[in-house]
Amino acid sequence: MPHLYILISYKLYMYSFIYIQFVCIRIEIIIKSIIFRMLKPEFLLIWFSLLIIGPEIRFSRADIGTASQYIPPYLPTACYGNDVSQFPTSNLFAAAGEGLWDNGAACGRQYLVRCISGSLPQACLVPGETIQVRIVDRAQTSVSRPSRDGTSLVLSNTAFQTIANPAVPYLNIDFQQL
Repeated sequence: MPHLYILISYKLYMYSFIYIQFVCIRIEIIIKSIIFRMLKPEFLLIWFSLLIIGPEIRFSRADIGTASQYIPPYLPTACYGNDVSQFPTSNLFAAAGEGLWDNGAACGRQYLVRCISGSLPQACLVPGETIQVRIVDRAQTSVSRPSRDGTSLVLSNTAFQTIANPAVPYLNIDFQQL
């Protein structure tokens, strides 16, 4: 009787082994057929195009929004009150709109800001130029009112004029937190 169990176990093992071999061979055939299809001329053209154009494709982690400007007086700010040392020496700073304010957590954050377009032709001074700004205030409560309400960022006068024509009331921007 024990020999019968061993014989049955051995046969089950052999059948499962054969089945696994069959599945592996089937998978190998499928993979080879996929690779063979991809080597056809039309696919080779696609692969070659991606190889050539690939480095030119840029994936951005930036957000799209709007920016306006505000002018002095900048003090007191919602982040640091009357502390003058809060402002970068470059005067490239901003007030956070409600979408970025995050109950005050935005204070001190740094953003890269790039002008995309504006409400007037040739709004961006140097297309593609990026500036780095520091959040020092909340746009909704700033002492000086922005040139347009509801924007993502309200740039200091210096920051705005670095990337855009000062006559433009607002900009379309992309911005990325550092």
